[in-house]
Amino acid sequence: MEIILKTDITGLGYKNDIVTVKPGYGRNYLIPQGFAMMATPSNKKIVAENIRQAAHKVEKIKNDAVALADQIGDMKLTIAAKAGETGKIFGRVTNTQIADALREQGIDIDRKKITIEDVKTLGEYQATIDLHKEVKKTVTVEVVGE
Repeated sequence: MEIILKTDITGLGYKNDIVTVKPGYGRNYLIPQGFAMMATPSNKKIVAENIRQAAHKVEKIKNDAVALADQIGDMKLTIAAKAGETGKIFGRVTNTQIADALREQGIDIDRKKITIEDVKTLGEYQATIDLHKEVKKTVTVEVVGE
């Protein structure tokens, strides 16, 4: 079943993308929740026209994302966590903690745009920040003991 996404959906696609999903997922979840619409020929034409009209806005948003990526640069974040003698941390380091650490550096990014692998020990990890459809930035996160 082909659908047109109305919003960005992690793992599926971005706004105005035409994606193929299983019929039940589209009919029972995406369309009733307002996340997508059927990809009929008329809807495809409407979306294509909307994309054409909004091209300059999209370019500005992309340029802002590139500027933010340049501002982040090769930033290295340090997050303190309680850890045992073997270096295993109690709890976990989450994307919320990374967003807070970035906010302390003067960069405000939504926590939902940050992904990091499962952090279980002290050390350095890579967090990916999804700034735009075409702009992603990797930040080094150092987890240290308190």
